[in-house]
Amino acid sequence: MDLSASLAAAVPFRAGASLFAGVDADLAARVIAASGDVALVVDGGGVIRDVALGSGDLTGDGFESWIDQPWVDIVTPDSRAKVEEMLRDAPARGPARWRQVNHPLHGAEVPIRYLAIDAARDGRVIAIGRDMRAAAALQQRLLSAQQSMERDYVRLRQMETRYRMLFDQSSEAVFIVDTATRRITEANPAARVLAGGNEHLTGQAFVAQLADSARDTALTLLGAVAAAEQGAPVTVETAHGTTCELSATLFRQDRGSYFLVRLTAAGGTPATDTADRRLLDVLDRLPDAFVLTDENLDIVTENAAFLDLTESARRSALRGAALSRFVGRPGIDLGVLVQQLKDHGAVRNFATIVRGHHGAEEEVEVSAVLAGDAAHPCFGFSLRTARRARLDIEPAGRALPRSVEQLTELVGRVPLKDIVRESTDLIERLCIEAALTYTADNRASAAEILGLSRQSLYSKLHRHGLGNLPGAGEE
Repeated sequence: MDLSASLAAAVPFRAGASLFAGVDADLAARVIAASGDVALVVDGGGVIRDVALGSGDLTGDGFESWIDQPWVDIVTPDSRAKVEEMLRDAPARGPARWRQVNHPLHGAEVPIRYLAIDAARDGRVIAIGRDMRAAAALQQRLLSAQQSMERDYVRLRQMETRYRMLFDQSSEAVFIVDTATRRITEANPAARVLAGGNEHLTGQAFVAQLADSARDTALTLLGAVAAAEQGAPVTVETAHGTTCELSATLFRQDRGSYFLVRLTAAGGTPATDTADRRLLDVLDRLPDAFVLTDENLDIVTENAAFLDLTESARRSALRGAALSRFVGRPGIDLGVLVQQLKDHGAVRNFATIVRGHHGAEEEVEVSAVLAGDAAHPCFGFSLRTARRARLDIEPAGRALPRSVEQLTELVGRVPLKDIVRESTDLIERLCIEAALTYTADNRASAAEILGLSRQSLYSKLHRHGLGNLPGAGEE
């Protein structure tokens, strides 16, 4: 509604001049004071000359201190233009309109709605004001209530989204069934798969999804749940031949009651978890060993190949056991492996050993991955038997490694003392070969360069298989 238009359409007294000609000034002052919560008499210079309060409740708010102060000085900066406009327009005696200005009182802003009226030819103006604090408080309460409703609405939408996601992604078949008609009002994707891929379950009778022999059992359970709000699960067969455990829960919504019906495959496996069951079956049949552990490296599950590798007869002998009992050299390999997993998330072809229950050891290569979330991490390990001949420790009858890369490949396969011995032999042979090359295969000069006696050099040449170098000569 346009406030200016409503005020412009106001109808004044028809004979105001004659009817109020005898009204004295005291009566006029009382009428003006009673017409609002606060009334101001402002002179032609914009200075407040008097203040009247329409209610005794306002006497302690400091309105009396406005006397002899310019009106524009007792309002907030953003309200000064409004005051100047009211003082300028009042002498024109045009249609007056209410303007709200704010006064700084007691450290807060007090909103007052004014109507400025020309009072005399000398430019005096009477400003009738109405205290808007109560209205502002109501408006603030309304705004707070609206914001609270919006927050509740957002929270409900978020809850609905979470439960809808849980409902849709559940691997267990879930139906919402009307208690009055026993017809399906909603079904999750798993339920539609259980019903043979039927995408139009809404409105159909729930018992139509079950075998004929199971329908009476299901109706009996639903009736018991409706009467007592609880009932023991029963075993039923679906129309497509799947044996399931049927359970139901009663709940109310929108002045109606419904059943939350769940169908779980016999044995506790979700009825529609076909893909997951196939994946688990493939993992269990893999020729490579696989084991899953928790964050403490305690075994959670494993496949049949891991049972064979650890010489275990039963899975129960492994569940909950520490992986370090079977995998890695004590205190070395698993610590390095887990640190690499935490740093990089995955490790490939890590060489280590596996120990069986009866003491057998097998060299393996491990590929591992860190999975789960930060609060509940888990580790997956794939172990492949390394069918390589172990390097002989004794030097005779074999060739030595010829590079640093070949030596570093021994880490994890050969103890450190043996690697050091291999390194010493490699360096010794390379130095002898370099000395013989430098002296044109003159062994006497080579022994002198190396700081060895001729007999020691001959012994090392024979040890490293260098005794028959072509073109060798000596003095």
